[in-house]
This record gives sequence, C-alpha cells and structure tokens, in this order.
Amino acid sequence: MKAIIPVAGVGSRLRPHTFSQPKVLLNVAGKPIIGHIMDKLIESGIDEAVIIVGYLGEMIEEYLKENYSIKLTFVTQSEQLGLAHAIHMCRPHVTDEEPLFIILGDTIFDVDLMPVLGGNVSTLGVKHVDDPRRFGVAVTEGNKITRLVEKPDQPVSNMAIVGLYFLRNAGVLFRSIDHIIANDIRTKGEFQLTDALQHMIDCGEPFTTFPVQGWYDCGKPETLLSTNEVLLLTNHREKSLPGCIINPPVFIAENAIISNAIIGPNTTIAENAVISNAIIKNSIIGEQAHVADIMLDQSIIGNHASVSGMDNQLNIGDYSESHRG
Repeated sequence: MKAIIPVAGVGSRLRPHTFSQPKVLLNVAGKPIIGHIMDKLIESGIDEAVIIVGYLGEMIEEYLKENYSIKLTFVTQSEQLGLAHAIHMCRPHVTDEEPLFIILGDTIFDVDLMPVLGGNVSTLGVKHVDDPRRFGVAVTEGNKITRLVEKPDQPVSNMAIVGLYFLRNAGVLFRSIDHIIANDIRTKGEFQLTDALQHMIDCGEPFTTFPVQGWYDCGKPETLLSTNEVLLLTNHREKSLPGCIINPPVFIAENAIISNAIIGPNTTIAENAVISNAIIKNSIIGEQAHVADIMLDQSIIGNHASVSGMDNQLNIGDYSESHRG
C-alpha cells in the first residue's frame, strides 16, 4: 500500500532548530521524527511512500534514501497553499482505484494500523482533546462521521483529527480536492484537506473513525521534549559508563563521549556528542554537541552546538554557543 507524507512545512515554532534542518529531522528518542514514522508505516505493510517536501527538502530526501529501501517518490511543494493543495500535487503518482494512507509528517503515533489498512471503508484517526480549537474535528454519530470542521472557533466536537487518514478510493479524494480548488473553497486562507473530506461526505462517501490514544505532538520545544520522554519508555537503551550515573530512561548513542556526568532521566544524547562534568535530565542533546560544566533540564541543544557554565534551561540551535562563567 502507498502512503503520502507531507513534510513541506518550515517548522517556525521550533526555531532556532529549524533554521538549519527540517522539523522532521529533529532527533527524538534516538532517531529523527520522520524515522519513527517510517518505521511504523513499514511495520504496518506500507511498501511505497510519496514524500511532499519543501523547505530544506534535499536533507529529508538524503536521509530517507540512505536509511529506507522501500519505493520513495519526492514531490516539491514550492508554494504553501494548504494541505489539500499539497496532496493534490501527488496525483500523478497515485491511481484512482487504489487505497491511500496519509500521515502528517509531525505525527508520531502508537496505534495498530493493520485493521485500519485492511478495512473496506475510509476512516480517520481521532483523539479526544480538551481544547479542539487548534485542530480539525470530527462530528460523529456512533463512529460514523457526519461533519468535519477545521479549527472551529466554537466547539462542535472534542474529537480531534490527529493526522492519520485512510482513503479507500484515492480517486474520490482527488476529485473532491479538484472541487474545492476549482471553486476556491478555502478555510483560514488555505485549501484544507478537511474541506475536501467534507465534500466527500456530502457526496455520500462513508467515513468512520478509529481511536488513537498514542498521538505525540512534535510541533513546539515543550511538546518535542514531552514526546521524547514518552518514546524513551519503549525506545531507551540500558547503558553504563565509567565514572557516570545513568538514570533511565535514556538514549545514548554508541559513539557519544561522556565523562564525569549524571545523565537522565528522559534524555537523548545523539551521535558524537561530547559531555563532561555535567548533569543533564529531560533534555535532547544533538549530534557533535559539546556540553561541559553545566546542569541542564528541559533543554534542547542543537547539532554542533557548544555550551558550558552556569545551570541553565536552554534552547539553542545548530552551531550555536553559550558559555557562562
């Protein structure tokens, strides 16, 4: 089965880290966000993926080609006109009759997809949220969807659409996207996938929902850290280092160099990081970062960054420096 993965966004809420790399390449629990997504899809039987890239897309393409052997097709979205527009660009690579799975590129999830992908009806992953205004939401009768609303100003449902979409017939989806583009139907200035799906419902296409309890947001520094914490519960490595105290769960790359340090809990140390005389917890340390003489908590240190000095909660990007006496 084929998946479409849109990863063209600039990730502005994760700056400064996304000035130098795409959001989906940020390290969480030992691998890039997109790596967690690809592993889950392949485990679920996906054997082909169409990747929608934009900002720094060549870095995503390089990572995926180096690490995955399934068939990959890359489509460039040079103009940000909305998710429906992005999906529409994939039409030459999808036949009308085939089923299609769409997953948003910043959605790390933990759900059994096998029953979903083997189903005979289109279905959307949903999760109950307290504040639905940031999400597209599904209004349901039982598990049948009657209406979809993109980021409602007034709550109409607490069932948020979490970015997992199974379409039984791709052609029906693309015809609905054609409709909203031809009629310039936009929500908040963009062509929304939610509006195209609503048109499918209006035309009689049945949709159901499936629950997604394990849905992890990677869109902001604080949610990136909380997702790192959750994923480390199942992705951590047991490790001991001479002269160091390791408080699991942690992920420490094999080639990281660590001395006289207390690491963890809930901490990821990426490849070739060098850490000395430090206490680090609830944090992500990037590749080839240098961290010394410091205590860090709730911090994200970019690749090749260098920090030392006083106790800090830091959020600094690649190749940055912060040294305090």
